[in-house]
Parts: sequence; C-alpha cells; structure tokens
Amino acid sequence: MSKVEEKKKRKKTALLDTAYHHFTQNGYQKTSISDIVSQAGVAKGTFYLYFKDKTDIRYKLIAHRAGLIFKKAYRDLERADIRLFEDKIVFLADNIIDQLYRNPTLLKLISKHLGWGIFKNAINEPMDGDYENIYEAYMNLMKESGREFEEPETMIYLIVELISGSCYNAILFGQPVTLEQLKPFLYKTIRSIIKNHQK
Repeated sequence: MSKVEEKKKRKKTALLDTAYHHFTQNGYQKTSISDIVSQAGVAKGTFYLYFKDKTDIRYKLIAHRAGLIFKKAYRDLERADIRLFEDKIVFLADNIIDQLYRNPTLLKLISKHLGWGIFKNAINEPMDGDYENIYEAYMNLMKESGREFEEPETMIYLIVELISGSCYNAILFGQPVTLEQLKPFLYKTIRSIIKNHQK
C-alpha cells in the first residue's frame, strides 16, 4: 500500500471511529457531520470524499464494524483444530455472539440496521491474508468440506437472520432465556439448516 493510500485509509478510519463514538454516545439524530469531522480532525470536504451523507457513513460504519467481528471470528477459527463444516460454522456463530455479548453498544448499533444489504457489504469488506473478503473465505470453507450445498447464499442468510433475530433479547435482557440457555438450541437449528441445504 502506498503512502497516499495509507493516509486515505487512516482518514476514513478516523471518520468511521468518530462516527461510531458519536452515534453510540449521543445518538444518530443528535450527531451532525460537523461533529464528526471536527473530532476526526479533517475538513468537511474530506468527509464527502468517502461518504455521500450521514446516512451513508452510518451504513458503511455498520458494515465496517460487522466486518471486523467476522474477521476476528475467522482468524480465531483458523487457529482452532476443527474439521467438520458445520462445526466451523457453529464455532464462527459462537465467537460472533460472544463478541457482541461483550460489546452490547455495538450490538444495539448493528442490530437496528443489519439487513441483508448491510450484511452483504460487511462480508465483502476486504480481508487480510489469503482471501479477498469474508464471503470468499466462507465459500472456501464450503469447498474444503468436500460437500455441495443448495443455495449457499440463502443458507448463510438464514443462519445470520436466525442469530441476529434470536440473540438480541437474550444478550441484552436475558429473555426469553439467558444466552447460555439459548445457545444449545440455536446451534442445533444452525446444524439443521446446514443439513437441509446439503445436496
């Protein structure tokens, strides 16, 4: 990466980090673009080099933060000695859920807006290492399994929706059961989704 690209990346990251701070501390509505650029230490014109408006930075921020969660889970998976595809997916799910449990502020931000479009942006976030992005790494996990799956994108969509829909209340409020009580049933359902998509 050239020095110019590095500088651009630093500025964009500073804007995203500052937006995260303001959105989670003051709320999206009460945060202005001026607040973000002022704290990030960049000119207002610089903001518009990377983002169209406040809505755009919010969606890119969510994709960026969600991408970081998936990347950490994948790096942890690479260090684990797990062979079966469904065990790998359950490991990733468990890792991601635990990260969100440790950071309820991030959970609140992501869960309000984590639709399929945002998720697609998150999994297309650039990745360090062997794969271009998280989606490519996921597809490689399936390839390594030696098995074929019907509609692999639909399969991951169902798993993501299941996790995001069922864990929010369990993490934040312990309802209808605690997260630890929910996990065995959640992972059994994930395994069932995978089984139902296998050709």
